[in-house]
Amino acid sequence: MLIRTITAAALLIAAAPAAAQPLPPHVFPPRVAAPATHDGAHDFDFLLGDWKAHVKRLPDRLVGSSAWVEYDGTDSHHSVLGSAANFEEFEVDSPNAPPGAIKHIHAQTLRLYNPTSRQWSIYGFDLAAGTMDLPAVVGAFHDGLGEFYNQQDWKGRMVLVRYQWGHKGPDDAHMEQAFSLDGGKTWEVNWICDLVRAKPR
Repeated sequence: MLIRTITAAALLIAAAPAAAQPLPPHVFPPRVAAPATHDGAHDFDFLLGDWKAHVKRLPDRLVGSSAWVEYDGTDSHHSVLGSAANFEEFEVDSPNAPPGAIKHIHAQTLRLYNPTSRQWSIYGFDLAAGTMDLPAVVGAFHDGLGEFYNQQDWKGRMVLVRYQWGHKGPDDAHMEQAFSLDGGKTWEVNWICDLVRAKPR
């Protein structure tokens, strides 16, 4: 059933158009994304498998808020039909979230690799709700750091969105999402995800 669901999602996405607070320096250095110069088909292989997830989420974005909500749960990544593509199922909870805050997050991600452009397209979707985020967040890895961008409407304002992915070893991974209102000159991080492999390699 999962393979059929993923395959259906991949076919739907193939028909869709793809769009091509500063981070702490000890996590990721500031940099500008550039076209990939290598075959990145295996750049996400470090994520394959099962993980324990800890998330910090900033619900009120671009308003100077510092009220983060923290979550814990699981994250699972698997290749799709033996290809470079991979599918993620993510589920976390925050039992002590303040009133009005989201207490449970269950979502899925499909990452597709284009060997011609040497770029990844990342699609977030919710199978239960039947929704998919478009356009894709598009980018590549350089020196072990993945950077992916798109533009989207956030409460009536068009923002530049950036994902950053990295890892220090086979059993940990780190991801951040950030928004920019000034074309990437400054960023506000609103999602931080730290992963520890459920069964260390």
